[in-house]
Amino acid sequence: MAITPGHPSTDLTGKPPVVDLATWQAARDELLVREKAHTREGDALAAARRRLPMVELDGTAEVVGPDGPVPFLDLFQGRDELVVYQHMWYDGAPHQGQCEGCTTTAWHLKDAVYLNARGVSSAILTTGRWDEVAPYVAFMGYTQPWYSVRDVAAPVGGTMGHIVCFLRAGDRVFLTYSTTGRGNEPVNGSFGLLDMTSYGRGESWEDNPEGRRVIGDVREGHPSQGRQACWYWRADADGAPTWGPTSRPVPQWTRPGATPVETLGRQGHHH
Repeated sequence: MAITPGHPSTDLTGKPPVVDLATWQAARDELLVREKAHTREGDALAAARRRLPMVELDGTAEVVGPDGPVPFLDLFQGRDELVVYQHMWYDGAPHQGQCEGCTTTAWHLKDAVYLNARGVSSAILTTGRWDEVAPYVAFMGYTQPWYSVRDVAAPVGGTMGHIVCFLRAGDRVFLTYSTTGRGNEPVNGSFGLLDMTSYGRGESWEDNPEGRRVIGDVREGHPSQGRQACWYWRADADGAPTWGPTSRPVPQWTRPGATPVETLGRQGHHH
């Protein structure tokens, strides 16, 4: 029987072996040695990032936000540093047709209070036209500032799907760091917590013990079937992971007015 998220099972098949507390503690302490080494290596990587060179760019390049065109320099909001997420965009698509992976990342970037406390501002950039972007931002309830970077050259514009860091020195602006793909994962705290659980993320690529449940990828016919997850990408109104005609990015179901849809929605493109 397929196990779906949110539906508990009393069957111990595929679950971790049951041991006494002392045996569990010994195994936990053994793993802790590796975790501490992982943490130290992460600290060393962060130190190396702080030693990267930087590239100067034109801070007067205009981006478009709720108040119309503004210079990129304004996104710093007077602070010395800026972290942006570059959100992909599909022109003419309804809300449910926008990028699922970008929705996941943006959803975890709703509040920058701790960044601000360290002198870092935050914004989300996208190549969509502002007249399309604005209603999407309102529907999703995003609180971070969004800007259209349509026709703006890289590294402010260009290819989307990246986290990019900038540094300001007066009116001069510099690129200091950029990452994409799984490099974006630190933003998504849900992944980090799921990695601590017995069932993990429920992705089919994970190395699980034999018999352990895997939600896997249910996007039939999709080129990446069997390699990526679906549950955090798209779901239907009941929360079941699916890439079908009534699905939409998972966080959208929390928004007022989200209803089942008749088409997946990317203009001229269907999965």
